Amino acid sequence: KLHSDLDKGVGTVKYTLSGDGAGTVFTIDETTGDIHAIRSLDREEKPFYTLRAQAVDVDTKKPLEPESEFIIKVQDINDNEPKFLDGPYVASVPEMSPVGAYVLQVKATDADDPTYGNSARVVYSILQGQPYFSIDPKTGVIRTALPNMDREVKEQYQVLIQAKDMGGQLGGLAGTTTVNITLTDVNDNPPRFPKSIFHLKVPESSHVGSAIGRIRAVDPDFGKNAEIEYNIVPGDGGNLFDIATDENTQEGVIKLKKPLDFETKKAYTFKVEASNLHLDHRFHSVGPFKDTATVKINVLDMDEPPVFSKPMYTMEVYEDTPVGTIIGAVTAQDLDAGSSSVRYFIDWKNDVDSYFIIDATEGTIATNELLDRESTAQYNFSIIASKVSNPLLTSKVNVIINVLDVNEFPPEISVPYETSVCENAKPGQVIQTVTAADKDLSPAGQRFSFRLSAEASNKPNFTVHDYRNNTAGIETRRNGYSRRQQELYFLPVVIEDSSYPVQSSTNTMTIRVCRCDSDGTILSCNVEAVFLPVGLSTGALIAILLCIVILLVIVVLYVALRRQKKKDTLMTSKEDIRDNVIHYDDEGGGEEDTQAFDIGALRNPKVIEDNKIRRDIKPDTLRFPRQRPPVEDNTDIRDFINQRLQENDVDPTAPPYDSLATYAYEGNGSVAESLSSIDSLTTEADQDYDYLSDWGPRFKILADMFGEEESYNPDKVT
Repeated sequence: KLHSDLDKGVGTVKYTLSGDGAGTVFTIDETTGDIHAIRSLDREEKPFYTLRAQAVDVDTKKPLEPESEFIIKVQDINDNEPKFLDGPYVASVPEMSPVGAYVLQVKATDADDPTYGNSARVVYSILQGQPYFSIDPKTGVIRTALPNMDREVKEQYQVLIQAKDMGGQLGGLAGTTTVNITLTDVNDNPPRFPKSIFHLKVPESSHVGSAIGRIRAVDPDFGKNAEIEYNIVPGDGGNLFDIATDENTQEGVIKLKKPLDFETKKAYTFKVEASNLHLDHRFHSVGPFKDTATVKINVLDMDEPPVFSKPMYTMEVYEDTPVGTIIGAVTAQDLDAGSSSVRYFIDWKNDVDSYFIIDATEGTIATNELLDRESTAQYNFSIIASKVSNPLLTSKVNVIINVLDVNEFPPEISVPYETSVCENAKPGQVIQTVTAADKDLSPAGQRFSFRLSAEASNKPNFTVHDYRNNTAGIETRRNGYSRRQQELYFLPVVIEDSSYPVQSSTNTMTIRVCRCDSDGTILSCNVEAVFLPVGLSTGALIAILLCIVILLVIVVLYVALRRQKKKDTLMTSKEDIRDNVIHYDDEGGGEEDTQAFDIGALRNPKVIEDNKIRRDIKPDTLRFPRQRPPVEDNTDIRDFINQRLQENDVDPTAPPYDSLATYAYEGNGSVAESLSSIDSLTTEADQDYDYLSDWGPRFKILADMFGEEESYNPDKVT
């Protein structure tokens, strides 16, 4: 209630209310100042309202007192039940946990005012899930209530939690949620073999590294706690086998480490141990987390292919060996109980294999063609051995034959075969160092010797100096050479190798006489240069070429400037306004352009327009008003059009081009008047259409149509 000290109770004071909810939530009695709520209030929606009140004089409408502000606070009642905003919950706890092990904490929220009464004081309890779990009534912490809960017995638990306000008293509101609790696995179970002895049968032909059998130990645990490691206990036959764990099935896969032979040993026995990889020290007291089983393997006899005495054969033969010479042999045996004879043959894959043949019974290999080391230095092929008793059982071995070199090619000078000498060369000057090459396979320590041929030794021009390191130098023997006397010299050089038998060759070198400067740099070796009195150096040639390039650049720049000047002259002439013609391709809008022409007068001749300036063009001079004679009502179309033509002909502002004007004028009427029957006061039956026949041939069809309808009228009784 609001009251002003100036209010004497005589109705001279008016109370007003403004602010939050004024007029929508709260209202005030203007005379008494009583404030009322006009709808239900919800503290959770808005806990308080800030309002402003004022006392106003009824007559003058002026405030009697300053505006005052006050707050209306909504008092809470217990109208909201607790809610689990994060539910339903999912939790887990390790199996075999002790009593009181922490599982999860739940929390319920009550929207009521926690500072007023017990409306928001929540108490937790378990409705379903006992006696396995318990909950703290104040904090909502869930803990285990039974010891040694086993996952292998029961893994999933569903607990129903209740939260009740008013401190759990009678009349309080309650909310529930579900907590799904899973027992996680711990390694509390050792692996166990389902039986103590495993029997396996393995063919003796099994390959090394192949799986020959599987055994499995069972572990009821889950995940990494169920991972098992298998090991072979050292003992009889354990060194021939190996065991590994299949990660997908946790089985022990037994593999063969060495080949089996039924004729040597027919059975093997060993023990396999299975143990957990990840142990839990809390359960060591339960016992050892491993188990042992016995594996017995029986070797099965198989008909096996022949076995070569070596995994690979390597042989050597000289390249000049005659055809049919035996160069080696291979040997294979049948190791089965009933030994069988063996046959040999070459595994033909390409033409290279045809260079050799093999004796089918003895296994000796001989040459079938002449060999050339320079063509093929090594041959690699396969030989197959098969049993006579069972030709399908075969084995294969690789044979490598290296072709040994025979000294059959003489050494030759390596490139270059041509060199040069300066005209001003001095005696003893080395003009070229040469080396030798041999197509044969040079043995270690191969030496080449160099010398002049016998016919060249007596000539005083050049000599050969052997450096004893497989190189030699070509030296001059005289002081100066003249190209005019002799331009080319041919020097025969003899080269010998040190192999057996000794091979030698004579190689002719060409020596060209050239003109050189004082430093020995060659200037020219051409014959024509001899007859030139003065030669041009490289620097002089470069200077001449540079001058030519500069002249070309000057000519190009001159031509470009001339063209640019001519272009500027043309552009200047085009920019002269006296020579320009400006085109205005501007078309009118047509008869639909109602902004350019006002054709209202053309459509209605009764309208007389006032003088207007044309809107489609801008006249150079003022337009003089035109006097238009009034058009009488009985003016026909021809007179109307002639009148408009005369007006346009005398109009000084009319455009100089032809224009098209549409005169949409029907005329004042027809002597036949209107043909429409809308305004007819008589019915169709009373209408007389005989007058249509008097209008001429244009209306003959219409007269026949209406004449037929009149004659066919079924309502008339004849």
